[in-house]
Amino acid sequence: MELDGAVALVTGGASGLGEATVRRLHAGGARVVILDKDAGRGEAVAGSLGDGARFVQTDVTSEESVRAAVDAAAGMGPLRIAVNCAGSGMAARTVNRDGTPHDLARYEWVIRLNLIGTFNVCRLAAGAMSSVEPDADGERGVLVNTASIAAFDGQIGQVAYAASKGGVVGMTLPMARDLAVLGIRVMTIAPGSFDTPIFALAPAEMREALSGIVPFPSRMGRPDEFAMLVEHIVRNRYLNGEVIRIDGAVRFPPRSV
Repeated sequence: MELDGAVALVTGGASGLGEATVRRLHAGGARVVILDKDAGRGEAVAGSLGDGARFVQTDVTSEESVRAAVDAAAGMGPLRIAVNCAGSGMAARTVNRDGTPHDLARYEWVIRLNLIGTFNVCRLAAGAMSSVEPDADGERGVLVNTASIAAFDGQIGQVAYAASKGGVVGMTLPMARDLAVLGIRVMTIAPGSFDTPIFALAPAEMREALSGIVPFPSRMGRPDEFAMLVEHIVRNRYLNGEVIRIDGAVRFPPRSV
């Protein structure tokens, strides 16, 4: 998939992995639409990029909100790229030490945001891509989703987060098979610990522990390293239906600290 002339929408595009992806795709020649709840930050990122960038305040769990964002993207040209970076997590055990069960509403919130939100964007973006003129190889578009190595190495207290990201991993291949007839590829990236704003809020002790367990390079990932992989997936049309870990060879232990 060529970036030049294509339109890309990126959820969670106002910060962290999403912002790095927006900036890299825009630099490569794509027109970008930033989907995020944070209007202030989203407008700032779009403004810093200038021409070919637009912000649309979006709730990925809302059909109406995502439809409006997809329509805005399609109005800028052929929508060929959709990258899902929006998501969050929370820490809670299935049953706490005092015997209190995991709060069901909090579990449902994580699943709704990380898994259902990702699927919501994929289905609506793919619907728009289905009417785009295919290129010489019959390709119309590519969806790139974000899981986590927690899908495979979930730690204590990550049961909701790991389940949500495991769901993203699990739908990769069947979605790719569903959309193959339309010439739309589906890939998932499973990042390890990355130096994003959410990790900046973590205690220094936790940040050091997360960096120290990475074999090489022994540090957190940089957002642009994630974005570089997104760009490669977009450009390499034989990548389809697979999950790629980007984690410095780390495997999460039961607990980090």
